[in-house]
Amino acid sequence: MPLWDFQGSTMLTSQYVRLTPDERSKEGSIWNHQPCFLKDWEMHVHFKVHGTGKKNLHGDGIALWYTRDRLVPGPVFGSKDNFHGLAIFLDTYPNDETTERVFPYISVMVNNGSLSYDHSKDGRWTELAGCTADFRNRDHDTFLAVRYSRGRLTVMTDLEDKNEWKNCIDITGVRLPTGYYFGASAGTGDLSDNHDIISMKLFQLMVEHTPDEENIDWTKIEPSVNFLKSPKDNVDDPTGNFRSGPLTGWRVFLLLLCALLGIVICAVVGAVVFQKRQERNKRFY
Repeated sequence: MPLWDFQGSTMLTSQYVRLTPDERSKEGSIWNHQPCFLKDWEMHVHFKVHGTGKKNLHGDGIALWYTRDRLVPGPVFGSKDNFHGLAIFLDTYPNDETTERVFPYISVMVNNGSLSYDHSKDGRWTELAGCTADFRNRDHDTFLAVRYSRGRLTVMTDLEDKNEWKNCIDITGVRLPTGYYFGASAGTGDLSDNHDIISMKLFQLMVEHTPDEENIDWTKIEPSVNFLKSPKDNVDDPTGNFRSGPLTGWRVFLLLLCALLGIVICAVVGAVVFQKRQERNKRFY
C-alpha cells in the first residue's frame, strides 16, 4: 500500500482496509507517511462500520487524525492520547449512561498535547462540536468530508445514498499547522464491530491568503481554537447536558457588577418611595 503504513489488527484487502474485525479487544490504524504541507485542504473518507451486534451492543468506532505523531498506539480509538492536532471521532457506543445524545455520534477535538480524551464521558469535556449521524450497518456507501480553509473547519456527511453532503460541524477560529500526518484508527473493547476504510482522498483548495498570512511559518503554528470559553469549562450535569464550570475571572467581575447595579437601583427606588411618603404625611397633618 504505497505511502501508507499500518499496525495492529489492520488487514489489507483489494477492496478495503479493515482496521478491526468484529472481535473483542482489537486495535488497528493506518497512517500516511508523507506530511501534509497544504494550508487549505479537504479530505473525503469512504468508510463502513458494520457488525452483528444489536442496538448499543457494538463498539467502539473510528477516529480520523491530522496529527504531529503517527503510528503511536493508545487508548483513544486505537491511537495515542494527549495528541497534537485534529481528531474527528465517529463514536458508535455511549459510555456515559446519563447522556441524552443519540449514537452513533461524530465529534471534533483540537489538541495541543495538554488535553486528555475521556472515554467515560465520550469526550464531552474536550469536544468542540458534534452531531448525531446514523452511519452504522447501512446497506449503501457512507462518506465523510473534512474541510479546513482559512481557520474554518467543516465536517459533512453523505449517509443517505443521495450523493449530497449534509452539514454536521462548522467551526471558525481553528488554527492547524502544516507538516502533520493524516491517519485513521479504530478500537474495540468488550463490544466490537468491523471498521473499514475504503478510501481516503485529499484535495487541495485554491485559496488566496494575505501577504501577512503567507509570511507565517505554518509549521510552527500551535493547534488551537479561538473560543470564548474552553471546552474544559464544560462539566457534567445529571440531565446529560453541559453547564458552566466554576465562576472565575471576568465571570466573577460581571456577577459583582450586576449585583452592585441592582443594589444601587434598589436604593434609589427606596429613597424615592420614602420621600413621597414623607410628603404625603406632611400634607395630612
